Amino acid sequence: MGRMKKRSLRRRGGVWDPLADSQQSRQRASTVPLTAQSASPTYRLAYVDDDFLCREELRPVRLQLELLKTEMMLAERGINSTIVMFGGARIPEPGGPAWAAKNETQRKNLEAASVYYTEARKFARLCSEQSAKLGHKEYVVVTGGGPGVMEAGNRGAADAGAPSIGFNIVLPHEQAPNSYVTPELSFNFHYFAIRKMHFLLRARAVAVFPGGFGTLDELFETVTLMQTGRLALVPLLLFGEKFWRSIINFQALADFGTIAPNDIDLVHFVETAEEAWDVIVRFYETVDPKSMPMASGRR
Repeated sequence: MGRMKKRSLRRRGGVWDPLADSQQSRQRASTVPLTAQSASPTYRLAYVDDDFLCREELRPVRLQLELLKTEMMLAERGINSTIVMFGGARIPEPGGPAWAAKNETQRKNLEAASVYYTEARKFARLCSEQSAKLGHKEYVVVTGGGPGVMEAGNRGAADAGAPSIGFNIVLPHEQAPNSYVTPELSFNFHYFAIRKMHFLLRARAVAVFPGGFGTLDELFETVTLMQTGRLALVPLLLFGEKFWRSIINFQALADFGTIAPNDIDLVHFVETAEEAWDVIVRFYETVDPKSMPMASGRR
């Protein structure tokens, strides 16, 4: 008995559990003498074997892990709802270089688009000020964690002294987390599908700033889920009406019959952070957040 080490036999939540935990086994396995047998990949514990976990057959497990890890971390932090911010990574802050421009036209357009960086930062600050009143449990800003509009969103939360979330993704061109993401709320994904699911799982509102293919993908995913009744009708805010109407002819879709005429009402065009926040405030003054309206799903 003198050789035995004492440890808590209660899990988080008070559940009695006399079994040795996986952390103990991992530690013990790492101290086994190095032999031909213990050095073999087959000897590794399955859950700490990176090569095994990356096998094609383990894809369903990896999908589950990406869904579960982020969900657990946000739940443990007590985050109940978020304000989602989508937008272009290439949009610079005012006065900053248009680093992504490939020609003079792009340079001028991207520099002019820095106004959206400013509005994204203001909008995130407004949301975060409300979040502070609710113990940073509601209206927590979440972005894709990268540069451009994403950086502006996390920066605006930091301006208010509030935490914010960053959902990065592994890309061929490295997208490191911007420095304004709260470190404990900085996540990284391999699967776009799981990342997009996490964006919407706690969404109280979705703000979309001008962007490229990725932003369009996120916008259409969101509006499709609302149109088909798979996502509650939360405020979907499009910053920059001129931009959005120039690249998406919403009315043409309705006129052609591929969407219903009132599907256009799923989006709200706004120009400023204050205008966007007013839309959110008015929306939640007229609906019960515990019983959110849903589209019929009829197409």
